[in-house]
Amino acid sequence: MKNKLFIQELLAIFRNKKLLIPIIAVLFIPVLYSGMFLWAFWDPYEHLSELPVAVANEDSGSSIDGKELELGDGLVEKLKESKDFGYEFVSEAEGKKGLEQQKYYMLIKIPKDFSENATTLMDEQPKKLELVYMPNESFNFLSAQIGETAAERIKASVSEKVSETYAETMFDKIGELANGLNKASDGAAELNDGAGKLKGGSQELYQNLSVLASKSIEFNQGLNIANSGIKELAKGADALNVGLGQLEEGHAKLENASSELLAGQNELKTGAFKVKTGLEEANRKVPAMVEGTTKLKQGSEQLAQNLSAWKNGSDSAAAGAADLHAGIQELQKQVEMMKPLLSAYPDKQEQLGKALQELEAGSAKLAQGTETLSGSAVDLAGGAQRISGGLDELVQGQGQLQHGMAALTEGSTQLEAGANKLSTGQEQFHSGMELFGDKLGEAKAGSVKLSQGTSKLTGGMDQLAAGSSAMSNGTGQLASGAEKLSEGNSKVADGTSELAEKLKTGAEEAEINPDKRTFKMLAAPVRLDSEKINEVPNYGTGFAPYFLSLGLFVGALLLSIVFPLREPAGVPKNGVSWFLSKFGILAGIGIIQALVADAIVIGGLGLQVENIPLFLIFSIFTSLTFIALIQFLVTLLGDPGRFVAIVILILQLTTSAGTFPLELIPGFLQKFNAYLPMTYSVQGFKAIISSGDIGFMWQNAGILAAYIVLLSIGTLVYFQMMYKRRFAVLAEK
Repeated sequence: MKNKLFIQELLAIFRNKKLLIPIIAVLFIPVLYSGMFLWAFWDPYEHLSELPVAVANEDSGSSIDGKELELGDGLVEKLKESKDFGYEFVSEAEGKKGLEQQKYYMLIKIPKDFSENATTLMDEQPKKLELVYMPNESFNFLSAQIGETAAERIKASVSEKVSETYAETMFDKIGELANGLNKASDGAAELNDGAGKLKGGSQELYQNLSVLASKSIEFNQGLNIANSGIKELAKGADALNVGLGQLEEGHAKLENASSELLAGQNELKTGAFKVKTGLEEANRKVPAMVEGTTKLKQGSEQLAQNLSAWKNGSDSAAAGAADLHAGIQELQKQVEMMKPLLSAYPDKQEQLGKALQELEAGSAKLAQGTETLSGSAVDLAGGAQRISGGLDELVQGQGQLQHGMAALTEGSTQLEAGANKLSTGQEQFHSGMELFGDKLGEAKAGSVKLSQGTSKLTGGMDQLAAGSSAMSNGTGQLASGAEKLSEGNSKVADGTSELAEKLKTGAEEAEINPDKRTFKMLAAPVRLDSEKINEVPNYGTGFAPYFLSLGLFVGALLLSIVFPLREPAGVPKNGVSWFLSKFGILAGIGIIQALVADAIVIGGLGLQVENIPLFLIFSIFTSLTFIALIQFLVTLLGDPGRFVAIVILILQLTTSAGTFPLELIPGFLQKFNAYLPMTYSVQGFKAIISSGDIGFMWQNAGILAAYIVLLSIGTLVYFQMMYKRRFAVLAEK
């Protein structure tokens, strides 16, 4: 047998019960560490239903749009169905007392205003819903962290319920909006029909008023001509009166001018006949003109009243259009505030936005058209009132004209009679001077009446001309106002037509038929779909690489206590045999430790690994690495070597990334990660247990093999040196 010293070491173990029993016990140290820890924490979340948690529901409820809202009761019902924790539903006072007495690990309080705050979304200052989470961290800190995660899930569940309620209310409002838009579309269509009729009537009114304005101008011009003629007649009558006076005074001279007077009398006779005929004709037409003017005045007064009423209606229409425009703008603001809730329907959101923009543009045009209509109504009402005033003056002037015409007709009759007599008796002039004197007196009286009548006629004609001028101005203004009215009505017709069309389009686009699935989708539009890579089923599987490494390291460390690493069982042949005898025993025990631990975690705890043979091989590599490390330290340093091994163990526990990620520990400690063997044992176990990356496992196994070789060489060098000091002389003998 090449290495008798190894046999001696092995026999020494079996012969010495004080050595054999501790070694056997040490074989199970890795199982106690890895097996017990993994068993205790294999899947702690399976037992969360036994963790006592108090729930205090203080919610007093509320209502939204007539619907009762009891979020606190709904949450309690869900928690009762849930198996997340051992929920106990108590009052707030009982819950706090239980926390202080460590009866509960945490308290979840639903405040009094929980449901009430859910109804403040559309308020100027909305309030958030608050769930009060009160953990007793001194009782168990980890339970508080687990409870915080559960509280977040409860928060998400409540948020989904609140959002679902908001969504249902919002869709109800949108449905009401669609119905309102349909009604508004029907009303706008009727308004458009009325606007069309108003447009036609205003155009007809404008045409008739234009004719009236042109005729009033012609009438005014005729009155001016008649007034001028009457004034000339008045001047002639005055001159006639003066002449007759002079004729009466110069009776003596009348004979000399009898021939001239005869000619003048003939002309006077002809003129008097024409004047009489014209005055009689004018006198017959004046009553009809007065009656027409009176009716025109009454019509203008009625028109003014109707235009005033119409102005009030147009003002109401303008105010309504402005309110409609402001309402649509307010609706746009409300929809803008609900964008986050409509983010799941970008198409519907865009369509609704466009519809509201088109409604806002149409209502703006309607408001502008009704304002123009109201302004035109003001101008028309003013023009109608001025026409009424002018016609009133015209009626008065016509009355005076009628009286003057009557007097003038009477005077012209007398003038005609006198002229006839004067013409007839002209041949008897020389023989009937006395008769002529009498008749001359009558002519004098007639000329005075004629002068008076023409004066009155002149005054009446002046008033008639003034009234006609006012009527001309009024009809001109009325025609101008009617033109503006026609233009405004055209805009109103266009605006109401476009409004009806846009309202109909908006109503069609706003029609939505949501159901419970729609509300739930809007309340929770995002679903977290977990697609795990290299899934780890539970805590035990996740922590197995860490606890297996820890158990094998502690097993190697305790083995150095019960088994002598320096003293040989016999005389070594050389340093190599000395090293091999010790390392052989340690390696055998380390392999057994690894296999026993693997058997327990796979067979007893049900650990699932990607490849069992490779898992066993890597466990052996890990155990031999720690055996080589402990042998090197303790062989070289003795008990101080064990202290160094414990320091290394502590560093490995914090830097191997077996629990928390490496990036979460202090930067100073991160530097040790690459130099300690447990880093590579944890990485290799993760690869063979969870990820199945066999190449990465072999890479880490190669690094562990390098540790074994380097540490073994160091130990071998030590034994070579010790052999030369202690046994070289005996070997020479």
